[in-house]
Amino acid sequence: MTLQQEIVGNAMQMAVVNLAPGQTVYCEAGKFLFKTTNVTMETRLSGPSGGGGQPAQNGGGGSGMGGMLRQAMGTAMQVGQRALAGESLAFQYFTAQGGEGTVGFAGVLPGEMRALELNGTRAWFAEKDAFVAAESTVDFGIAFQGGRTGMKGGEGFVLEKFTGYGTVIIAGAGNFIDLNPADFGGRVEVDTGCVVAFEEGIQYGVQRVGGLNRQGLMNAVFGGEGLSLATLEGNGRVILQSLTIESLANALKKAQGGDKQGPTGGLFSTNAG
Repeated sequence: MTLQQEIVGNAMQMAVVNLAPGQTVYCEAGKFLFKTTNVTMETRLSGPSGGGGQPAQNGGGGSGMGGMLRQAMGTAMQVGQRALAGESLAFQYFTAQGGEGTVGFAGVLPGEMRALELNGTRAWFAEKDAFVAAESTVDFGIAFQGGRTGMKGGEGFVLEKFTGYGTVIIAGAGNFIDLNPADFGGRVEVDTGCVVAFEEGIQYGVQRVGGLNRQGLMNAVFGGEGLSLATLEGNGRVILQSLTIESLANALKKAQGGDKQGPTGGLFSTNAG
């Protein structure tokens, strides 16, 4: 069943979802805005796992204590992954009862939202905290980028992964631009904080900005990018954002008189958090 949704607004967009009777959508805790009275809300630690997002009945994957234990262990592993990734520990599920219903969701930063359609053939990966809401037929998971890449790339270490069928709604900061590295010689290099999401098949990596020479050090220290750039290679959709969380945090600190980075940026920039 296709998720009927509309993304509205400009500087701070929201998604208005119209649910058919019995249809379920879920969101990360803290992304819910409003609902009609015939839409039920349930908060759970477990995410969808191929079962349409509905809680398992009669022990889930088995009967008796064995099935309950397996279900509890699966939920504990999901919660542990999300805790390690710094994600919300719980999901909220919304189901329309006795007729059509409406639910509203939003991200946490000023910016755009995007509805992605999954057909079961390609997964999507997104930056941490990009997930807003999805149909119960979409599975949410955590993907850990290689340790070496992640340590260099900051935000790239932990990625959200969406598989299955249906609609998933993501949000980012500033404005979005869609591109395909194949249209630019097969590879693009971007600020590590600008990557919002990309399709499975795109190779994500991190490379040093320049060499260990005078110009390389000038890029790193004064260029505002630090030591690394994200690289995206292959043939597939990529979504970038115009505003990074670090630049927003630095702008707010500067406005409050607490900016310590001076005019240099780069290695001297103030890291949020």
